Amino acid sequence: MITQKIGARIRELRTQLGISQEKFAMKIGMDRTYFASVELGKRNVSIVNIEKIANGLGVSLSSLNDLNVVRILNDVVLGG
Repeated sequence: MITQKIGARIRELRTQLGISQEKFAMKIGMDRTYFASVELGKRNVSIVNIEKIANGLGVSLSSLNDLNVVRILNDVVLGG
């Protein structure tokens, strides 16, 4: 499922930064339980919140490949 793939990638990038969910959520102004559910793929996260997360991770939204969104969408839509 796309939400799980995006959540896993977000978790991967956050852990590379060496920051806890709680500290990261506080840094970006997001509730920790909401952020945890995003990482678990249990939320259909809005583009506004994806932007907050991307900014917090230090990746650009203009380059969606940083979150592998383009590849993930291609996999889901085309079954590839």
